[in-house]
Amino acid sequence: MPQHAPRSFRHEYELFVETEIENYKESIPRSALLKIGDEAVTAIRSMEQFAMDELLLCEEVDRIIRQRLRVPAYASWRRKRVKALEEYRRPEHWGLRPDCILAREVHPPAESCVLVAGGGVESAALYLAAHGCDVTALDTEAAALDRVMAAAQAAGLTDRIDGHATGLDQWQPESLLSAVVCSPSAFAGLSAEERARAIDLLKTATRDGGVHLVGTIVSGKRGISLTELKKQYRGWTISVEDDSTTSKSFLAKKVTI
Repeated sequence: MPQHAPRSFRHEYELFVETEIENYKESIPRSALLKIGDEAVTAIRSMEQFAMDELLLCEEVDRIIRQRLRVPAYASWRRKRVKALEEYRRPEHWGLRPDCILAREVHPPAESCVLVAGGGVESAALYLAAHGCDVTALDTEAAALDRVMAAAQAAGLTDRIDGHATGLDQWQPESLLSAVVCSPSAFAGLSAEERARAIDLLKTATRDGGVHLVGTIVSGKRGISLTELKKQYRGWTISVEDDSTTSKSFLAKKVTI
């Protein structure tokens, strides 16, 4: 996923207004839209100093729709958006514990690229997106991706998350990663050789100082074991932390050269 230019609240507001207007146009019958067009023509003709053209007509139609929708002014929208983002940055909002390893240890810079993969990492994708990361979400189950994107849309984070219904063995990074967050299920169904190749690719695609987290590893369950992960991440700084009495999380940090 290519790196985006830093987003401003003003730009985000303009996208919000555009989306509201386009959604309204799609929600009404063509006859109603034509009536708005007639209203726009009448309004423009009353302004004798303006010559009628297609661009001016489109702008007037949008202005009428914006007025009907009572789209908030930028200052009001910004105050509400800032408050909402403060809430979305709380791990508890996404069902995560405030002291979970993700919240404690994974802090990629805003605008950096991160990868989340496997079942059960929807919350991680949304949490990282709320913190300004560009998130690539991988899951072989389309329904899981649909849930992520629906939640992202509701939170105004859609442009932060890029979903792909594919597995780690089929994915190719397009940008350097600052963090990778996986569940063990991301490796399920892969042979030992395929897992090794996938991990090597992720390690190569990760910036110096980047973090890899594989969470909720249960002994004997399908996916990947702690023993295999420790072997694969030789040369990285690694730690293993208890999630509960039956599961652990594996954390690896790429040594800065």
